[in-house]
Amino acid sequence: MARIRTIKPEAFISESLARVGIAAERTFFGLLTQADDHGRFRDQAAVIAGALWSLRPEHGPLEVEDDLNQLDTAGLICRYEGDDGKRYLHIVTFSKHQKVNRPSGSRNPACPRHEGGRVPEASLPTQGVLHEGAAQAHAPFTEPSATWREHTLSHVYPGQEGFSDPSGSMPGGVQDPAVSPHGPDLGPRIVDLGSTPLGGASASTPDTVSPSELVAEYVAACTNRPPADVLGRLGKTVGKLLAEGIGSDHIRTGLTRLRERALHPSVLPSLVNEAMNPPRAAALGRGHRPYANPVNPEAAYGGAL
Repeated sequence: MARIRTIKPEAFISESLARVGIAAERTFFGLLTQADDHGRFRDQAAVIAGALWSLRPEHGPLEVEDDLNQLDTAGLICRYEGDDGKRYLHIVTFSKHQKVNRPSGSRNPACPRHEGGRVPEASLPTQGVLHEGAAQAHAPFTEPSATWREHTLSHVYPGQEGFSDPSGSMPGGVQDPAVSPHGPDLGPRIVDLGSTPLGGASASTPDTVSPSELVAEYVAACTNRPPADVLGRLGKTVGKLLAEGIGSDHIRTGLTRLRERALHPSVLPSLVNEAMNPPRAAALGRGHRPYANPVNPEAAYGGAL
């Protein structure tokens, strides 16, 4: 069931979204309305095309699959397989930038790469719910203090995360950290402005290069820009190789050989393996001797021919 989501104005000048095509950007905005309260949805191009592009028959499942590949390459979504063998996708920065009041349970498994395979704890409601310990039972009503009135006027409501909370606290001990006006600009809350580390936000990655950077190097070395379908498949394959911890130097070598031979992106893992484990020339030539007829057939075959 479609849901109401919010989009920041900065989304239209986002560098992350600028890496994908306009159709992929529209698909991304549509996924925000289709994903559950944890940013997850079934990874089915045909279903997504029917939900988002039903009145645009020229943009079918094949075009949506290309959109998903572009979004995956840009790090905006993460595509994964659940324990049930079905495919799912996860909007990477959904929990950071979409504040859902009373989020419902999710039938979709958690993303093993960004959520560690665990269902994230539901965020605290920002308004209208009394928590245990926040107020004393049957306490007499008192006039709100100036600090509380200041907090109420400046409090961040769902869909208005761009404003800061100067007080940073709420009565009853529930803390709401304030946004520093001098902090770095993290950009729109619906996009990922950087590569998320594997295994969770606090984990470190063995290589800082992103799939989009490697694909951009590949495109720069080509005489003409390859088709979007080729780049989408290539970005997805490069992302999987980086997720396995394979060094970017080996992947670059594989991409160079792929470009020089004009091969399909599906053979990239084999070329990377060839770069990682090059065949030894001595081993290839060991024991090989070209066949030649014997000089003396009678002596070679014992006279029985």
